[in-house]
Amino acid sequence: MTVTTKRRPSPRAALSGIALALLCLLWLLPTVGLLVSSFRTADDVRSTGWWTVLPHRDWRTVATIEPGKDIDRNGIMEFAGVSGTFEELRAGLVAADGRRVIWLGNRRLGTVQVQELQWKSNLSLTVSNYENVLTGKQYEITNERGVTETLRGDDLSNAFLNSLAVTLPSVLLPLVVGAFAAYGFAWVRFPGRTALFALVVTLLVVPLQISLVPVLSDYVRIDLNGTYLAVWLAHAGFGLPLAIYLLYNYIASLPRELLEAAMVDGASHLTIFWRIVVPLSGPILASYAIFQFLWVWNDYLVALIFIGSQPNVQVLTMRLAEIVGSRGNDWHLLTAGAFVSMILPFAIFFALQRHFVRGLTAGSVKS
Repeated sequence: MTVTTKRRPSPRAALSGIALALLCLLWLLPTVGLLVSSFRTADDVRSTGWWTVLPHRDWRTVATIEPGKDIDRNGIMEFAGVSGTFEELRAGLVAADGRRVIWLGNRRLGTVQVQELQWKSNLSLTVSNYENVLTGKQYEITNERGVTETLRGDDLSNAFLNSLAVTLPSVLLPLVVGAFAAYGFAWVRFPGRTALFALVVTLLVVPLQISLVPVLSDYVRIDLNGTYLAVWLAHAGFGLPLAIYLLYNYIASLPRELLEAAMVDGASHLTIFWRIVVPLSGPILASYAIFQFLWVWNDYLVALIFIGSQPNVQVLTMRLAEIVGSRGNDWHLLTAGAFVSMILPFAIFFALQRHFVRGLTAGSVKS
């Protein structure tokens, strides 16, 4: 009889797991805070942190004392068994039984509160922030002067559709063209192939900012600026070098025998590409699609230059920038709008995540 013993993880592996868990927690905390804040009221967002929705110990008022007019507010005062000056009471004094006595207000008209540490959680959540952001409904806010104003929310639904209209073609164009080009560089022999591929790789280090003005000048000359086609072509051109480079490394690592067998059977390059290469290249295609989607969806500069700031064509990033500029104090609306812009990238990433790591590592080691 064979006895198998379970191998214990080494201390190094355990430390690596703990470090990875802590790193993931640090990355997730801002997202969790953004999500929680988007469901909180304006007063709660301004006055307390998002973590107060979790059970925690905090001071809760159990008694309120009105200081009498005969009390010397410039000397030592005593309330609930605690003595101190106005400055000490203003900062808060803790009694022997654990209660805190604190003076609220100014020296002449203030009140004294007796507080106890109690467990509590602030669970007053609402979906009105998303209603204000997505539907443009009216809502009331109180400004720093105490004046209540009635404003209309920012309708991001049109900007969401505009972002989709910009992003989907901007992902598909470089994906298709890059796949064809990568196959050509990998398996089609033609003069100047090495030099042309070196030029494509060189374009990876060219910052897109230095090409914005020349491209914009050409767009204005042919009356293309301000259209979706302009931003589609811009994103496709800026994303093509990375697409060709990533896809080339993967496609070049495919088994040569498989492609040669198809050629012997009379298959053309186009048939081999669609019937063999594309089905086998699913992981790397998904990886590049995630990269390109996140870049285009979160882009602000290229959309601003080639589409413009007209309300009917603005994308989500441009609308969020306007909200930050006009309502910088309305954090409850900003967090809701920011999380709306994150929903689709999250969905795309989790839908394609099983291909993501395979696509990044594929082609790095050739047999």
